Amino acid sequence: MTATGTARTHPAARPQTAPTPAGAADSAAPPAPAAPGQAAPPAPAAPSAAVPAAGSGSPPPVPSRTRARPASLTARPSSPAARAARRLRAAALRSAAVLALLALWEAAPRAGLADPTFLPPVSEVAAAWWELAADGELGEHAGASLLRSFGGFGIAVAVAVPLGLLIGWYRPVAALLGPLLEVFRNTAALALLPVFVLLLGIGETSKVSIVVYACLWPVLLNTISAVGSVDPTLVKLARSMDLSTPRLFRKVVLPASVPAVFTGIRLAGAVSILVLVAAEMIGAKAGLGYLVNASQYNFAIPQMYAGIVTISAIGVAFNQLLVTAERRLSLWRVPAA
Repeated sequence: MTATGTARTHPAARPQTAPTPAGAADSAAPPAPAAPGQAAPPAPAAPSAAVPAAGSGSPPPVPSRTRARPASLTARPSSPAARAARRLRAAALRSAAVLALLALWEAAPRAGLADPTFLPPVSEVAAAWWELAADGELGEHAGASLLRSFGGFGIAVAVAVPLGLLIGWYRPVAALLGPLLEVFRNTAALALLPVFVLLLGIGETSKVSIVVYACLWPVLLNTISAVGSVDPTLVKLARSMDLSTPRLFRKVVLPASVPAVFTGIRLAGAVSILVLVAAEMIGAKAGLGYLVNASQYNFAIPQMYAGIVTISAIGVAFNQLLVTAERRLSLWRVPAA
């Protein structure tokens, strides 16, 4: 090509114009005129500032993937003072009804709502209780009752739990002993107290025996029910792993039976004290039941109420002890939400 010819321009050197987006062209074009007799079309809405225009080169915003952490993870651990305050509030809530009862007991005789001779104020009962405790008489009677009650209770638990596991696991044993159990469990323990006294005498043996008989049935029946309610799937899985019968009992049956068994044990703990007090009222020379009965005959009404309050306090403490033992043996359980 000669110098006088038209110089060709390289394509890369030509000025380039950015292509107009289709949406931008439509928005830039003026609206078509409305036909006669028709309303003018509405003006197109302006593009949102949050959405970048096409071809602007800026990437769209990426949504944040940060998730809110649960409150249980983000919450700071409470201070010791806050924990102590919560415990005090819980203790006050639990003791509110008891304090209200004591206040009513104190106010009713003084206001003339009850005869102070037969229902002395709680302050007089507390003074009588302190006098009995200072003299050592209350400790002597309480020690005799606790020895009989805990002795009979321990024997009943030691006999009823293995027997209940045996009856609940082996059907032939349940079929053999079932009718006999139905006969005796429907017979009240106090109804058999004269029989125990005639056969064993009026000494300690008859009193401990009646406690054993009364405590046997709650533990035995709850243990049988606990073994029968074990999840069959767990038993099948344990058998598929070739576990022997002793290991099956130790690993599967016993842990699954603990809650129901302890329910029976707690019932038996309450029964042991109640039945023993009734037995001591009939024939004994020491014990809380004897103290209550002798105070009634001697018309020492504050001392009588002091003995009754002591029996109630021992029952509450014994039940709380059993609840603590149940929690220690049931650490594997998942707490309810």
